Amino acid sequence: MNLLLIGNHFAGPGRNQNAWQDIAQHLRQAGHCVLTASSKPNKYIRLLDMLSTIFLHQNQYQIAEVDVFSGQAFYWAEASCAALRALEKKYILTLRGGELPSFARHRQKRVRRLLNSAEAVTAPSRYLAEMMRPYRSDIRLLPNPIEISAYPFQQRKYVRATLIWLRAFHAIYNPTLAPKVIELLAPDFPEIHLSMVGPDKGDGSLLAVKRSSAQLSLTQCISFPGAIPKSQVPKTLGEADIFINTTNIDNTPISVIEAMSCGLCIVSTNVGGIPFLLQDGVDALLVPPDDPVEMAKGVRRILTEPALAARLSWNARQKAEHFDWSLILPMWEQIFSKGIRP
Repeated sequence: MNLLLIGNHFAGPGRNQNAWQDIAQHLRQAGHCVLTASSKPNKYIRLLDMLSTIFLHQNQYQIAEVDVFSGQAFYWAEASCAALRALEKKYILTLRGGELPSFARHRQKRVRRLLNSAEAVTAPSRYLAEMMRPYRSDIRLLPNPIEISAYPFQQRKYVRATLIWLRAFHAIYNPTLAPKVIELLAPDFPEIHLSMVGPDKGDGSLLAVKRSSAQLSLTQCISFPGAIPKSQVPKTLGEADIFINTTNIDNTPISVIEAMSCGLCIVSTNVGGIPFLLQDGVDALLVPPDDPVEMAKGVRRILTEPALAARLSWNARQKAEHFDWSLILPMWEQIFSKGIRP
């Protein structure tokens, strides 16, 4: 098949490949011809690149896929779809971002019109699929996949007080919650250590976490390795036993699925799509957002209840195996093939 994928396909040094870039790569490896737009970092130039690619390469693709985010990016998707309709090109939409349901509530007619203009609409999480069904009833679930074989599994039973946090340093992920959790645990677990891994998004969150760590006298307990290449994620996760997810807004984060794949015991806030991905007491412990006491209680339970830790670790890996590329790629091929048929 000849395909065009429209979204944020940024590339370059220091940038890890995102989920939709993974899709493009795996479709190419499966023998399909795939065009992408756009890799331009400036949002206005990116829009122009998307539109010019749609028009200039109209004879090189049979169907397009357009990522739909909230905020200004939603209007970029609208413009791209309008251009595709002008060329009488078919397209499917992929819903992205945990804030899209909130965005849609204030623009219901506009969102419904866009979603119903497509051959099909997909969502990477059950959360987005269910929250966006009022705007189109037949949204199809296509999870963001991983190469499960790249993540060595180790079942955690007798858990060490080695924690990891793996996200971008940005306020929506609430990284400043992490030092407060460590402060509550350190008196009973003096060997505790938290590694906070991820890039700085420049909103002051990283500086705030470091300042908090110093004020709480936790500089020996918390380290900041910075951003790491995707290839190093399995090894880095494997060095810890507990994964904490402190976010205030979320969808279906790949970092959590990666932690599940490695068998880490997960304590996460129960926001957005998280309760659709994780089941409290089965494959993770879920706690209210921005609550250091409850998150610390969750970590404490894992450190002191070996049977609980072993169950969470094993069940997390079993669930993660459903996100393997060998299962998801055929679903993508099927939906493109169905959209192309007259």
